[in-house]
Amino acid sequence: MCELLGMNCNVPTDICFSLTGFQARGGATDVHRDGWGIAFFEGRGVRLFLDPQPSCESPVAEFVRRYPIRSLNVVAHIRQATQGPVGLENTHPFIRELWGRYWIFAHNGNLVDYSPDLDGSYLPVGQTDSERAFCLLLQTLRNQFPDGEPDPSALHAAINDFTSGTRRFGTFNFLLSNGGRLFAHRSTELHYIVRQAPFAVAHLKDEDVAIDFSEVTTPDDRVALVATLPLTDNEVWTPLPAEHVVMFTDGAYCPG
Repeated sequence: MCELLGMNCNVPTDICFSLTGFQARGGATDVHRDGWGIAFFEGRGVRLFLDPQPSCESPVAEFVRRYPIRSLNVVAHIRQATQGPVGLENTHPFIRELWGRYWIFAHNGNLVDYSPDLDGSYLPVGQTDSERAFCLLLQTLRNQFPDGEPDPSALHAAINDFTSGTRRFGTFNFLLSNGGRLFAHRSTELHYIVRQAPFAVAHLKDEDVAIDFSEVTTPDDRVALVATLPLTDNEVWTPLPAEHVVMFTDGAYCPG
């Protein structure tokens, strides 16, 4: 299976520390060698970096890890292929437009015999079940709310309803963001942590790297991180509730 990493904050924040540990799992400390990608929202725009190489060997990953891009919402993925060959078109995360905003989606799992009825408004470019699910999700939201984006609670409920129907096909851990919020769904493994004052030292599990967040934050900062498996070994990460979509806004956990 793949691994996911997401970040949602109340102030633009870089993800370099977490990405150091996550990057190692792409072929060095774990088996996910079939590509990697990361998306940073900046205002209404998105910086998207994709590479079908293992993240532990990717010059692009090394560049991104050392480039302190600050963002309110980040979605990253390292791939262990289940459907579709290794290639750029099958590398997560995927990007599409809905209601005049970019949406980013990354999936960890396997949807079996999944051939949804797509009306042509969104079509997959690659061969993954993940991209097919993303296309159907946006098609469903567009049809359900033809007049534009609904309020956050209605949007949250609609994504949760869609997910309830999709997870019967198999494992459906995912991260989804429109740049304002981060949505997360756990089928099997997905954990989160919210870092806020008083900040402390964090130490990575996959690399011997530590950071004292009190030295690089302000007392008002709040950062939520979501990862398939905890990235640090000296902090308490909490499993997300199974089979329910949760939402993060301004670094705060919103179960819905």
